Amino acid sequence: MVASVLVGMLCAHLLCFSVMFLLISRRLPGNRMGMDFFAAGNLLLALAYILQLLEGGPAWSLLSVINHNLTLASPIAYWLGAMRFFGRPVQLLRPLILFCVLYGLLQWLVQWGLGPTARYAMLAAMASLLFFVMTVTVIYGVRTFAKDLHGEMIFFALLISGICVLNALKFLKIMDGGLDALQMDSRFQLVFYIYMSTLATIVPPSIVWLVLRRLTDDLRNRAARDPLTDLLNRRGLVEALQQYFNTRSAVPAYLLLIDIDHFKNINDTYGHQAGDGVICHVAGLIRSTARRGDLTGRIGGEEFVAVCLETDEQGVMLLAERLRTKLESDVITLPGVIQPLRCTVTIGISPALYGAYGLEDALRQADAALYRGKAAGRDRVEVAMQSDSTVAQEPYAALAEG
Repeated sequence: MVASVLVGMLCAHLLCFSVMFLLISRRLPGNRMGMDFFAAGNLLLALAYILQLLEGGPAWSLLSVINHNLTLASPIAYWLGAMRFFGRPVQLLRPLILFCVLYGLLQWLVQWGLGPTARYAMLAAMASLLFFVMTVTVIYGVRTFAKDLHGEMIFFALLISGICVLNALKFLKIMDGGLDALQMDSRFQLVFYIYMSTLATIVPPSIVWLVLRRLTDDLRNRAARDPLTDLLNRRGLVEALQQYFNTRSAVPAYLLLIDIDHFKNINDTYGHQAGDGVICHVAGLIRSTARRGDLTGRIGGEEFVAVCLETDEQGVMLLAERLRTKLESDVITLPGVIQPLRCTVTIGISPALYGAYGLEDALRQADAALYRGKAAGRDRVEVAMQSDSTVAQEPYAALAEG
């Protein structure tokens, strides 16, 4: 009786959270973060336990075959939902249907060849294997695609490994004691249902919290990036520099201020849509030319920034010159513009930057060097001089065309 009450409460939990996950998924724009998959997983497991209550005990029937299929389809749906949460483009219905067809056939073969005990032992073994794969996937995620969720992933790995161990123990008990080990009111089954009910209470709110955290991180990331080019904006540069200089291995950085030459002429001649295309093209070249770990940003209409980390003055000069020559030789093809475009850039290099607090001063000095490069004919790389730290900030009156 106690076991039946526990299973009934477990079904109620699973069904309620299934509806909640489905409602949340419909409120998420575009990427549903696997919430619809999690809803399906909860629904499948709830239906499996409902069928178990209807059966009352181990039996060979169509309900039993469906029950076993649903029991194992549930962790597959959870695993696929986790892949969706981390941006993997996986499907749900096709894998589940294929699995259910194959496992249904396997059940018939095992039942007629080895008997009911082997079929229930196979269910426990398969469940243990699936949850073991999920545990390994979560641990792998901690080291790769989910590094930002280290604590949360360890927590989930512990919970999932508990289900894996319990199913492995169930397999051993079935092999040792036969189907009597599956009596609902046995001590082991009570422990199993209590653990599953605990998980059904803890895991769903934890998943919702993960989704909220991911949404918050996405909003923070959007606030730190330029919407047109996806490069860092000024706020994003400050935050990234603070994070870098807070590390023990941080060394002085150098800032490149990059300005597209005669950009106003491009806008006036070809239109602002073409101008946006040029900006995106230049942004892509800056991103691809910068070294791994360097920071790239857009701080104005046609002004870009590259912060070079872990290098010296010679390395910065080589990077700036490589970027300038790439842009000078590159041909820009834009939709709606018949004639291929070319553009050049002028680059100003700041002195060494020792902390995020020095960003504004580095920008002023690089800007002064950039001004000298513009005045000298553009398409140049200029390094800031000592006197640039005291240069007054005046508009480019004579160079307003960019």
